[in-house]
Amino acid sequence: MRIAVVDGQGGGIGRAVVEKMKSGLPGIEILALGTNSAATGNMLKAGADEGATGENAIIYNAAEVDVIVGVIAIITANSMLGEMTPAMAAAIGSSKAFKVLLPINRCRIHVVSVGNEPLATHIDNAVKAVRQIIEDENRKACRLR
Repeated sequence: MRIAVVDGQGGGIGRAVVEKMKSGLPGIEILALGTNSAATGNMLKAGADEGATGENAIIYNAAEVDVIVGVIAIITANSMLGEMTPAMAAAIGSSKAFKVLLPINRCRIHVVSVGNEPLATHIDNAVKAVRQIIEDENRKACRLR
């Protein structure tokens, strides 16, 4: 089983994922794919078997692995402060690999629920999230006046 861990910026989340997988899943091969060398380096320090950096490495290897692990932003173009290029996000999103995404509510993405709940519950959670975003934006607008 070949698993790619994709991360950017400082690679802290990817490093934590690699450490946990190495200690909890013996016998797997982990490929660290960083949007930058710092991210790749941190995942290698955590025990990844191999590492590669940059757009071409991510695009090429997304089609070569069985599982891709990362934050939900890895399937969103221009996330991670622009480090995740549209081509990288498309390669990961269209890869036949199984994607395991951590629901980190950053990069202007808010995951409302991830459990096996009825659709009505997910819709209720979406409405609550939108209401909260509106309230937060209204509070910001009031402070700016």
